[in-house]
Amino acid sequence: MPDLQDNNVFKSKITDYVLACWIFAALSGLMFGYDTGIIAGVTGTDDFLNKFFPESYKKRAEELETNYCRHDDKSVQLFKSSIYLAAAVASFFAAKACSSLGRRPTLMMASVFFVSGSLSAAVAQTYRVLVLGRILYGIGIGFATEVAPLFLTEIAPLQHRAAVNILFQLFVTIGIFIGNLVNYGALMHPTGWRTSLGLATVPGLVILAGSIFITESPLSLVERGKETEGKGALRKYRGVEEIDAEFEQIVAACEQARQVKHPYLKLLGRSGIPPLFITITIQIFQQYTGINAIMFYASVLLQTMGFKSDMSLLSSLVIGLVNVCSNFMLIYVVDRVERRKLLLVACVQMFISQVGIGVILSFHLLETGTLDQSLAGVVVVLVCTFVMAFAWSWGPMGWLIPIEIFPIETRTVGYSIAVSSNMLFTFVISQTFLSMMCFLKYLIFFFFSTWILVMGIFVVFLLPETKGMPVDLMGVCMETTSCVEVVLQG
Repeated sequence: MPDLQDNNVFKSKITDYVLACWIFAALSGLMFGYDTGIIAGVTGTDDFLNKFFPESYKKRAEELETNYCRHDDKSVQLFKSSIYLAAAVASFFAAKACSSLGRRPTLMMASVFFVSGSLSAAVAQTYRVLVLGRILYGIGIGFATEVAPLFLTEIAPLQHRAAVNILFQLFVTIGIFIGNLVNYGALMHPTGWRTSLGLATVPGLVILAGSIFITESPLSLVERGKETEGKGALRKYRGVEEIDAEFEQIVAACEQARQVKHPYLKLLGRSGIPPLFITITIQIFQQYTGINAIMFYASVLLQTMGFKSDMSLLSSLVIGLVNVCSNFMLIYVVDRVERRKLLLVACVQMFISQVGIGVILSFHLLETGTLDQSLAGVVVVLVCTFVMAFAWSWGPMGWLIPIEIFPIETRTVGYSIAVSSNMLFTFVISQTFLSMMCFLKYLIFFFFSTWILVMGIFVVFLLPETKGMPVDLMGVCMETTSCVEVVLQG
């Protein structure tokens, strides 16, 4: 097997075709983000609630709300969060499809689920059809979140691997921003919620067309015994003729991977436990930063702080724009800065932001009344600094590090566990956040800041650095103390 340092001489060129393949694959992230952006607005409209949740609509109309107890309805929360349960289950089937069929057909299946799910929900006249649409869309999220980051990492040259992988998270943030824009416009119409749900078919169809256009991952082709096609695909993705050394490395790694007949059992062995533990822990931490609580319920939080409905939606747009811009910034720096440094600096920034919000609310926001306008502005700035830190660290790294840390023989199944864990804890947060805020009040921000403190300790003592490590040789890395000595010691 080639020496690890040999990868520095692998040549590549970014052609128009390669760039288009990156974008088509990453576009599936927009579907994930778009649903995150619109769902709070959709379920917050009287028209939607009156049709599908009449009891909740009646309860909301009659209920006396306080600053910390708004829209705390478990049936509606379950409807919003159930999509992530479907995604959690679907990720395991997506892993099987990736291994047996390839990355491209799996991406194609994701787009079909997206289109069918969004159309079903948009035209739904009954609760059952509406739920069916959510389930189908959730399956699409599970498939897309499994295959897209995996595919992007495998087709990217080493020197651009992180930046290419982060394109998926970038499109997630763009989707959230577009969803907020739709909330600000379409939901003003009496049936605007149908427009919001149905608009997801447009990018879904683009992804379907793109999945026909792109070339299969070279590694996937070699994995399935198609070495000639794999070599041609690698030449196409590198844009140069000198690909023999890199191809030999892929073939050697795949030969080693074929020796593992039961990858799930391999994950439970001595070499499998450390990356599995790190992967699941990162997914838990990613959600317990509080990011999805803020992105799902930004308008509710801002109304709590005294903003009127229109102003809270406008502020959500600003937060979404900060999210997108921060991801663009990360794409530029991610292959220049170590993963651990990015995560640690972000922990400090997120901790200060969460504590700052908690302190302001604890002294100045009672059960009733509003914040002073200047203090409300400070809270919005702190929310933006929090979102900014997450967007260039724990958000994209939550998808990148699990792919980098698993060797080829367990990468697909290991990453499916990462996706499933992420979706499961997304479900937990989205299902419980409003109830937690009602119970804990301003203390919820101290709850999340405590988790952020634990995250920083985890990075310092247990997370190995994966920047610059060839993805095809991660198995070698995980067996050496230079890569993960703290995790494997003892």
